[in-house]
Amino acid sequence: MNAPARSQARSAARLAAVQALYQQQMEGTALARLLNEFHQHRLGREVDDEDHEGEVFADAEVDFFDDIVSGVDARRTEIDEILVARLADGWTLARLDKTMLQILRAGTYELLARADVPAASAINEYVDVAKAFFDDREAKFVNGILDAVGKEVRN
Repeated sequence: MNAPARSQARSAARLAAVQALYQQQMEGTALARLLNEFHQHRLGREVDDEDHEGEVFADAEVDFFDDIVSGVDARRTEIDEILVARLADGWTLARLDKTMLQILRAGTYELLARADVPAASAINEYVDVAKAFFDDREAKFVNGILDAVGKEVRN
């Protein structure tokens, strides 16, 4: 896979990972079932929605997707402690939008566990994911939190 295609596949994997983590939080889906569902019905498959008929989910790097989702699942307590320490006084994870929380969890996991990905690249990718769901203010929030996390865990 050439570099631009790999970059696009990783971007798609990050977005799908955030969606999977959101589904897991909302529905309590078991990890194995969640991964299987995304492998079978989402990653690189045709969109099953009449408003988007004929469109295809972007090809995602499946192993990268699996690592992010499984890693967040396995290290959720550690990741959440790191995030809580970066929030303003009086803020809790429960106060965050549920999609925002999954973006921050996935980004934190990648900064913690994926030394093969430069910190700036990971942060920029999750800022882009945030822009898919929120406005610039929230994207800047993601940038600020993940930048602080990166400085702590990558030094």
